[in-house]
Amino acid sequence: MTINSKDFLVGEGDKVKLRKWPTKIEPVYKSKNQYQTFLREHVAQLSAQQQLLYSSNRYAILLIFQGMDSAGKDGVIKHVMSGVNPQGCQVFSYKHPSPTELQHDFLWRTTRDLPERGRIGIFNRSYYEEVLIVRVHPEILRSEGIPDAPLDGKTDWRERYHSIVDLENHLYRNGTRIIKFFLHLSEEEQRKRFLDRIDEPAKNWKFSLADIAERKFWKQYMLAYEACLSATSTKTAPWYVVPADDKENARLIVSQIILDTFKALKIRYPKTDTKRRQELLSIRKQLTK
Repeated sequence: MTINSKDFLVGEGDKVKLRKWPTKIEPVYKSKNQYQTFLREHVAQLSAQQQLLYSSNRYAILLIFQGMDSAGKDGVIKHVMSGVNPQGCQVFSYKHPSPTELQHDFLWRTTRDLPERGRIGIFNRSYYEEVLIVRVHPEILRSEGIPDAPLDGKTDWRERYHSIVDLENHLYRNGTRIIKFFLHLSEEEQRKRFLDRIDEPAKNWKFSLADIAERKFWKQYMLAYEACLSATSTKTAPWYVVPADDKENARLIVSQIILDTFKALKIRYPKTDTKRRQELLSIRKQLTK
């Protein structure tokens, strides 16, 4: 299996046009069994890397997942992170802001949930909703109570992009490595997945009328994503555009990108110095008496 992370990377300063990015590519697996084998290998490697991350206590990892409804965010998180020790990993999902959250700046509710050093944090949607759904539905901005917020929807989003990039640069300088995934789903594949959710009783709970309402804004969302990816993909916190029409392929791509990021950190278990070694030998003597 060969997956080159750079094939999905949005370079800093790139102007993204999503129609040029595929939603489906040739799968890296040849059969369902081979997919499961590859995934198990990735999950085992991620588990080992998470233990190194925890023991070294130098870095934190933040994974951000964005995408249209039914793009597969939940499935990627469930399958890719299935082997990671729950004590070293936390998942947060962000819906409509609460009244309390609306009383704070737009980054407040997510910064409360940032991972500690030695741990992996996962955001299923994130502060990026504030330059995506809020951009498509500018009336939400008025409910945030921002002084002098424009009432005509003609917002200069560059200020929010700057706030986000500044935050991510600050986190990088303090040891948090951020990997951002946009699961790139086609409009036709979303239609099929919505029908599947309606036709299968076990999946009915996943579907709501709000999903259909948002689907009408597909073009506006694509424009919002293009602007967002172009403005906020940096060397320190890159975006990856992952073809999401094939769920299994997307999971393998995501897991490989995470593994590549881990390996680039070159984390090692803490070395035992002479003083510590002597202490351990003393304890060993007591235990073997």
